[in-house]
Parts: sequence; structure tokens; C-alpha cells
Amino acid sequence: MRRFIPLLVGALLLAMVMPGVVAAKKPATSPVIVDGITGTYAGGTVAGAFEITRFASQNGQIVALGTLTATLTDTATGLVRPVTQSLALPVTDFVFGATCDILHLTLGPLDLDLLGLRVHLNQVVLDIVAQSGPGNLLGNLLCAVAGLLDGPGPLAGIVALLNQILAILQGI
Repeated sequence: MRRFIPLLVGALLLAMVMPGVVAAKKPATSPVIVDGITGTYAGGTVAGAFEITRFASQNGQIVALGTLTATLTDTATGLVRPVTQSLALPVTDFVFGATCDILHLTLGPLDLDLLGLRVHLNQVVLDIVAQSGPGNLLGNLLCAVAGLLDGPGPLAGIVALLNQILAILQGI
């Protein structure tokens, strides 16, 4: 144990003399900010900016996690007060008109002989495709149900890609 004390002291002195070598400096990042966020609340309006820190998947939907820095304006009194709030905002409507395959069924040729009545049915292909988007309730439902057993599915991949893009933008 006594042999290691001089080594430890030497390492500490080296760390104090050359901090750049021992501890790597974290690169400066510039935040990704969505400016011009506006809205209303009971009795007033909200205006501000949303700083995105990362993306995540919550309840089967992509959300942007970050901090809202805004001002609340009371319309009755004109009182303005600042507010800073951590939020998860949904990333909506980025895939309009997406489709998902529900069923693809191919039946080979079929020959029936029913008491002298011969029926010949050639190959039959049945494709059922759901169309998702605003107002397509059944299509949205079937697309959501069709991917339930697929594991994390493409949503996790999209979230990972968005976080990579965000990291690149913050490094600029």
C-alpha cells in the first residue's frame, strides 16, 4: 500500500499541472431553439421559445423534450410574467399519408367439381393496406395495431436518428 502512495501523489500533481491532458474539455454546444412558440391559456396568451434537448418515444408517439422559456400575458390586466418550464411536446403530422400493410394473401388456382358443376378459380391475390393520416380513423387504428408485436419498431429508430441530428446541430 505504501508503494502506491508516491504514484498517487505523482498522478495528482500531474493532473494539476496539465489539466488539458488528464481531463478532456467538453466541446461547446449551441442549443437547438424553436422560436415563435405562441398559444393561449385561460385568461391570457403565451409567447416564447422552446429549447430542444432530446427526442423520445412516449405512448407510441415521438416527443421533443426540452425547456420552454416564455412570457405569460394576462389579457384582462396586461400583467406580463416570465416562465420557464420543462416540457414534452409531441412531434405531430410528420408522416402524412403513410401506409402500412395489413394483409397479403395469395391463393393458388382452385378446381372444384360439385356434382357435375365445374368451378375453376385462377390465382387470387388479396392485399389490404391501411392509409393513415388526419381523418382516417380506421387506417390510423389498424396501422397502430399492426406494429404492436414488432418490438420497438421504426419509432425507436426515428427517435435515435433525431437525437443524432440534434447532437450534430448542437455541435455547430
